[in-house]
Amino acid sequence: MTVGWLEAEGDLAALGAAMHALVVRLYPICRSITGPGVRETLRLVREMVPLELHEVASGTEVFDWAVPREWSIRDAWVKDPHGRKVIDFRRSNLHVVSYSRPVRARMSLTELRPHLSSLPDRPRWIPYRTTYYAENWGFCLSHEVLERFEEGEYEVCIDASLDDGSLTYGELLVPGASDDEVLISCHVCHPSLCNDNLSGIAVATYLARLLSSRPRRYSYRFLFVPGTIGSITWLCRNESRVDRIRHGLVLTCIGDPGGFTYKRSRRGDAVIDRAAAHVLRHQDRPVELRDFSPYGYDERQYCSPGFDLPVGCLMRSPHGEFPQYHTSADDPDFVRAEALAQSLAVCASVAAVLEGDGAYVNTSPKGEPRLGKRGIYRAVGGGLDSRSAEMALLWVLNLSDGRHSLLDVAERSALPFESVRRAADTLLQHGLLRESAPASSRPQHHGREGGA
Repeated sequence: MTVGWLEAEGDLAALGAAMHALVVRLYPICRSITGPGVRETLRLVREMVPLELHEVASGTEVFDWAVPREWSIRDAWVKDPHGRKVIDFRRSNLHVVSYSRPVRARMSLTELRPHLSSLPDRPRWIPYRTTYYAENWGFCLSHEVLERFEEGEYEVCIDASLDDGSLTYGELLVPGASDDEVLISCHVCHPSLCNDNLSGIAVATYLARLLSSRPRRYSYRFLFVPGTIGSITWLCRNESRVDRIRHGLVLTCIGDPGGFTYKRSRRGDAVIDRAAAHVLRHQDRPVELRDFSPYGYDERQYCSPGFDLPVGCLMRSPHGEFPQYHTSADDPDFVRAEALAQSLAVCASVAAVLEGDGAYVNTSPKGEPRLGKRGIYRAVGGGLDSRSAEMALLWVLNLSDGRHSLLDVAERSALPFESVRRAADTLLQHGLLRESAPASSRPQHHGREGGA
C-alpha cells in the first residue's frame, strides 16, 4: 500500500482520470443533508464499492440533535415582470437555498430582495447557501444577473417538500486480520460542488477499492455521511463499538491543485497525526500541518470530548481559503485528475505506514552486527540509494529495543517509512530482529513534532 505499490497496481494517471470521471458523473445531482439526491449519490458509489445504506427516521434523537425532516425539491424559479425566468433551478441546483420551504407567490422586488444572495466581489459566480435548521427560503444568483433586475412584480416558485422521512448514509467495512479499525469519512451533502464534497467521495471510493485488493492488518471502515448530522447520527448508533477505531481520516477539499494541508486530531500526537505528517513531509509539494480546532468538517464530531477519537482531516486547499469555495466556480474544471491521483497516493501511503508500523527487538544488540558477511547490503540495495539503505539498516538496528516503532525510526532518521520498513523486513529475514508488542498496544512516548 505504498506509492510504489499504487503505481504498480494501476497507472496513477488512469486512476486520476477515473476519479475525475466519477466527480463529473456525480456533479449534476442536487444533494442535501437528506433526500433523493443523497440516495442517488450513494447508489452510484455502490456501483463501485459494496456500500451498505442506512436509513434513520426523521425525529430520531441523536445525542443533542434530532434527525430533520426529509427535503425533496422538484423545481424552482423566479420570473421577472415580463414573465422571463431570471433564476432557474434546472440550470443550476445552487440557485435554491438548500432546505428552502415550498413557496408560490407574487411579490415586489423590494419584498424579494431579502431572499436573494449574490457575491458582489465575484459577480459571475453563484454562491451556495443553506437553511437546514431554520424554516426559510431563498435563491442564489450571480451578482451580474441581480444587477439587471428591474422594479415590478416577480413570480416565485419553489416546488419542494419537507416531510417525515429519513436520513441516509453509506457504510463499508473492509475487514482485516484485526478488529482494530481505521476510519475513513467523507461528506455527501453538498449539491454541485466538486472540491468541497465530490473530491472526498471519489478518493474515498477508490481508496476502498485499493485496500480491498490487498492483505490488511487493520479493518477499514468507510463512511459516506451528510455533514455534521450524519457523523453525529453514526456515532450515536455505534457508540458501543467506537473503541475499535485506532486511526482515522476525514477527506475533504482534496481535488484542487493546491498543496496538502493536514489538520491534526484533538489529541495532537496520535499515530495518525504522525503518520500523515511523515508522509506529507516527503512530498515534493507545499505542505502545511495545522493543530486541531473545533471548527471544520466531521473531524470535530469524531474528536468531540465524549469520544476523542484519533481522527485527523486531510485536505489540499482548506475550506474557506480558496475563492471557489461554496460557489459555482467549484466545478469539474477546478478539480484536477492529477490532484486526485496525488491525494489517493498520499492516502495509500498513510495506510502503508499504519499497516507497516510495529516495534521490534534487535537480537544482536551488543555492538553493531556484521551485515556485510550476511549479504544484507546487497539485499536492500536494489532500487534504493545505497547510502539511504545502509542508514535505514543502522537506524532500525539501533532503535529496535522494543520501545520504539518503525514510525519512530522514520521520524528520527528523516528517512522515508518505505525505506525503514524494507530494512526491517531484511533484518527479520536474517534473524537480526524479532517482533515486540504491536505498536497500537504500546503507550505513546513521543510528543508532537513541529509543523512542516
